[in-house]
Amino acid sequence: METTSSSRVGVQPAEAPAAATAPAAQSQPAQSQPAPAETGAPPQPAPAQPQEAAAPVPAARRTAEGYLRADFPWYGLDGAFTGPRWLMQVGTGADGTVEHGSTGHGDEPSARGELATGEKERFAVVVTVASNPLRRSSDGTGVLEATSVSSAAWLAGSGLLAYSWPGQMDHTLRDDWLDQQTEAAWELADDLAGPDWSTLSLPVDGEPTPFHYRESEFGWVLAGSTKGGVHVGAYGRGMSAYGLGFSVIGDIASYE
Repeated sequence: METTSSSRVGVQPAEAPAAATAPAAQSQPAQSQPAPAETGAPPQPAPAQPQEAAAPVPAARRTAEGYLRADFPWYGLDGAFTGPRWLMQVGTGADGTVEHGSTGHGDEPSARGELATGEKERFAVVVTVASNPLRRSSDGTGVLEATSVSSAAWLAGSGLLAYSWPGQMDHTLRDDWLDQQTEAAWELADDLAGPDWSTLSLPVDGEPTPFHYRESEFGWVLAGSTKGGVHVGAYGRGMSAYGLGFSVIGDIASYE
């Protein structure tokens, strides 16, 4: 699959912990995204400045309000998953339009996670990204590029990185390392046809659907597209991706 810089357009980070306690990244897609670039603008460097990431809101305070403003369907694990479900956050464009968001399943991952603490966490997060074609920018001065499967791969990877921290790494080194891994992460997300990715077929709304899939010491990441007009990414640890299925969330408030 050929991908371009379009997969970065309009994409903001999956939920990330605050810089002081946030986890380290790895060679998978990483966190925050720049504001949408207009066609013809010079390429932007890999984003994701961890010190600018907002602390995640505790599940008890999260509401479905932002999700309800989206004009696309949200995806989560299907009914085969019977564990806890929880909201994370949504990402918006410059004009306030909801462009993507994440829903959690299983244990809520901690900032440092089991890689540093030894505590076992079992979770899977599903990222839904609106499939946006080329469209006018909010100020009418240019055209924004489309989102793609790589956008979902980037966001899924950034989410996993946000909850991963190598046990041997001091937190004072984390920012520099995260910057390096962020660049590598983007390159991976923008090369889904490369050797670092394999193909995995999983059910989406009951139909077998191909996903790009990769594993690392931090967990797994996958990304694909649905017939519902959105791209779906997912990341997790402690739960096998091979047994997962995805479906449209009928009532997003059920995740509160």
